[in-house]
Amino acid sequence: MPRIRRCAVLLSTALFCAFLAVTVPGDFASADQNHPELDRLFDDLAVAEAPPEAARLEGRIWHRWLMAPDEVSQQLLAEVEMSMRGGELDTALDQADALVEAAPDFAEGWNKRATVRFLVGDNDGSVADIRRTLSLEPRHFGAISGLALIFLRQGDKSAALAAFEQVLEISPASQQARSSAERLRRELESDI
Repeated sequence: MPRIRRCAVLLSTALFCAFLAVTVPGDFASADQNHPELDRLFDDLAVAEAPPEAARLEGRIWHRWLMAPDEVSQQLLAEVEMSMRGGELDTALDQADALVEAAPDFAEGWNKRATVRFLVGDNDGSVADIRRTLSLEPRHFGAISGLALIFLRQGDKSAALAAFEQVLEISPASQQARSSAERLRRELESDI
């Protein structure tokens, strides 16, 4: 499995496992990218100085993002994750299609389908879903990071760097975005 694909699957699986550990079934009334706690979390994230603090805040944001607006969508989201974890990407894509149809205003549904499309090599479809994700939740650092991975896959280091820098505007202490941006800056300087 190529390195980028393996990283995307591991990240997605880890986030879903963290979500399962903290989600209370039936807490759908306050789900998704519109939860009132998110503004405060993003404000705190913008001033977080240490990577562990940023990671904790990002985890709390993911917790909210991974809460679908209803039980049907929550079940579909769980099925997509399980299919992805099992390497059943065609099934995951069908389930993700059903998820965005069932909950078209659920940003994480679009982001999840973007991830599956990325894993099956559909860069254009993934970018389209990332755009939809960002139209619903412009601060979605996960979707922006996904865009950076697509740019890397396409060999566009400058665009990937710009995407990682956008993540750093949202989460300045993000260790992953910072190390990726620093590596890309070094590579771009050595390419000159």
